[in-house]
Formats: sequence, C-alpha cells, structure tokens
Amino acid sequence: MPFYTCVSPKKLIAFLRSDHRFLSLPQLRSHASSSMLTMKKVTKKVGKYEIGRTIGEGTFAKVKFAKNTKTGEVVAVKVLAKSTILKHKMVDQIKREISIMKIVRHPNIVRLHEVLSSHTKIYIILEFVTGGELFDRIVHKRKLSEKEARGYFQQLIDAVAHCHSKGVYHRDLKPENLLIDSKERLKVSDFGLSALPQEGVELLYTTCGTPNYIAPEVLRKRGYDGGAADIWSCGVILYVLLTGYLPFEESDLPTLYKKVSAAEFSYPFWFASGAKSLLDKILDPNPQTRIRIDGIREHPWFQMNYVSISQGEEGDASLDDVRAVFDDIEDEYVMERSEEKVAPLTMNVFEMITLSQGLNLSALFDRRQDHVRRQTRFVSCKPAKDIISAITTVAELLGFKVIRRGYKTRLEGASVNRAGQFAVVLEVYEVATSIFMVDVRKAAGDTLEYHKFYKDFCGKLDHIIWKPKEGLPNSSIYKTMTC
Repeated sequence: MPFYTCVSPKKLIAFLRSDHRFLSLPQLRSHASSSMLTMKKVTKKVGKYEIGRTIGEGTFAKVKFAKNTKTGEVVAVKVLAKSTILKHKMVDQIKREISIMKIVRHPNIVRLHEVLSSHTKIYIILEFVTGGELFDRIVHKRKLSEKEARGYFQQLIDAVAHCHSKGVYHRDLKPENLLIDSKERLKVSDFGLSALPQEGVELLYTTCGTPNYIAPEVLRKRGYDGGAADIWSCGVILYVLLTGYLPFEESDLPTLYKKVSAAEFSYPFWFASGAKSLLDKILDPNPQTRIRIDGIREHPWFQMNYVSISQGEEGDASLDDVRAVFDDIEDEYVMERSEEKVAPLTMNVFEMITLSQGLNLSALFDRRQDHVRRQTRFVSCKPAKDIISAITTVAELLGFKVIRRGYKTRLEGASVNRAGQFAVVLEVYEVATSIFMVDVRKAAGDTLEYHKFYKDFCGKLDHIIWKPKEGLPNSSIYKTMTC
C-alpha cells in the first residue's frame, strides 16, 4: 500500500519510529495489540479503560480514544464535565441520551458499553467505529452508486425502524451522524436530540435538528409525529447519497424553510426512476400521507438485494445505573495523573494505525484539496512553537478568537449564516524527531463550512506545511519516504 506512489506503510512506520528498522506484519500486529498510545505528559485511567487522545470535540463534550485494559478492545469515550451539564441545565438531556442508547441495541446502532462517573465528569463508553462518517464517503466519491446508496439506505431504515419500535425518535438524522465500521456496516450515532415517549403524549413539540434535513411539520411548531419526521430525514439522506448534494439548500434560513415546507426540489436528469418513485413518497410535505417504514420496505426499489436486520438485540434495559452516574460516587473509579504540558504530545504506531483505519497510513498526511474531512491533518518540519505561532497569526487574520492551552488551540467565530457558532480545534503531535503532525477537527458548525475553512486556512499556512518534494531534517529519513 504505497504512500505518494512508492512508499510502503512498513517504511513509513519505520520512519515514524525513527530507528530505520522495518517491522514485519506479525511484529506490527503484536506491537499494536500489546501497546497503548503513549503520551509524554498525561496519564489517565477511567476504571478499566486507558484514555488516549481526543478524536472528536463538540460544544459540551469530548470524545476520546481508549482501550479496555482487560480485553484489549478499543473503545470511544464521551467525556462530559458535570459542571458544564449543571451550568447549561442539561442533566435531563444527558440522562435521556444514555437511557436511549441502552434501550436501542441493534447491529446498525452504535453500542453503549457502560457509563462511569467521577466527582467531576461523566464517561460514556461507546463502540469505536473505525470507518468514519458516511458524510466523508460522499465527499470522497462525490456521489455513491445506486447499489451502494441502496445498501446504506436499507441499513438506515432497519436501524430507524428498530428505534421507532422502542418508541425512540432520533430527530437529527444526517450523514454526519451515520458512521461506517470496518465491515462496511452503517451505524447510527448521536442520540443527543432524541425523544422518548411520554404517557398520554402522542405528538412532539420541540423544534430541533439540522435545517437541511428537518421535516416541514417540525417547522410549523404545532406538534408533529417523530416517526414521520425521521422518515423525511431519511429521504433527504437518500437524495444526498445518490446525487452528492442536498435537495434543499439556501444561504438564508427563511428561504430554506420555505422550500422545505413546499418540498420544492428537483431531480437531475440521470436520477434512477425507481429511487425517484420512492423519494416522491418519502419527501411528501404532508406527514399524514407520507410513506411509512412498512411501505418503504415493500417498495420494489428498496427490495432489491435486501436482507433484513430488523430485529434488535435484547439487552439490559435497567436504567438504575444511569441515575446513579449523576450521584456523588467514590472517586476510586478514576485515577488521573497529569503534569503541565511543556511539549507536544507524542503519538506511537498503535494509535496511528488505529487512526488510519488499517495499514494504509497515507490518510494521516493527506491534505488533498478535493478530499477534506471534518477531521484532517498535515505535517510540518518547523519547530512546534513556530507552528503554533503561525496558526495563531493566520487565525487572528481571519477574524477568529484564539484560545490556546499548550500545544492545543481552539478557534471560535460565527458561522457563515450567523445561525450559530463555528469552531475548530488544532493540536500538535510529535511523530518523530523534528517531525510534527497537526490534527485539525471541527468542534462546532456546518461540515461543508469546515471544508472551505480548511482549504483557506491551509493555503495561508503553506509556508509551514511539509511537501513530499522537500527534504526533511534527517536526509536518511527522507530517503525512506521518497523514490
């Protein structure tokens, strides 16, 4: 598996280890299974889990890479500060999200393993899904083939049907919340806006979700059926999978809402007739006549090569531990030891392999302008302090508020449509002597807006970004990376 046409992952791994030795595949697997990411300045353990680097960040939570020390299983840990939850009065919302994930156990839904708590934080232990977001797949391929799009849509409908059978409505279905695992299996995630049924209440009234995917009846604020609203979102997702763009997209919200309410959109001339027939029934602005799950499953286009995974998994639905995590418990669950960060964190081979989803490490250094993900990276041979200084200068030039903590920087600003906050986090890692990787990830805002930001930002950082044709500090290392 070459990197820049001629470099094998083994050579790159040897380069990153800076000892010029090539590892055999069995050695690499042995190393990966027996080692956890090593950080110079921070050691943290939560129960039986060793906590590693941040792999995602939102307004109220961080998602970290972790490893079960008893089984060796890699997991994702969603970390929430109790002070933040209390300050923003989010206790009920977090309880609901955890409760829902315990209730909806299905092969196409991200699994919740367990919930732990300390005096200051709540840790939600989740299945680690290695394939990234479905959104990234769409960006990379422009649009999916009809067969591939149908396969993902079938899995999405199975997952949504299972949620609805449990009385759970997701209310924020979009490609960014759909993950792909190593077996190409779709996984629904992020139940933060989901709703649970209340006795005697049939309609929902909270307006929530992402504007481009939201159902017309949700905008009317007169009560809506959560199931029908989810089906509309599934229809928008199917349209995006097949075309590579949104059916409803406007720069200002009033115009967008007007088009959504009237279901005002068009199909490209090449759009498959079978898919069009189904979408006409899904993107019906009237929720009373909109097709239901059973109707979708019976549609001829949907039925092609369909293998149902409609049955969920029976699990422990007791919510006693969910209530318990919000109480004061012994701090014996959490053992933390940290020092002041005076140097960038280091990243070892095990973490890099996991991060790159296999042995193809080129994704770690890929900054092609036509393939930008919500989480991207570039490499620099400049000193770490110079990298941070350059990032700060460019960010301030672009009008961002800069918040620095050691070698981690958060940039904050308003989104393009002024509808909310746009934020990006950049963190510097040392991957070899005098070689640094800058990890860039979206923390808040629209993913498409992040695409444009990343291209513009990297263009202004061009003087610090390493390019394949340039030499590296160690010329012998450079030889292992070039033809």
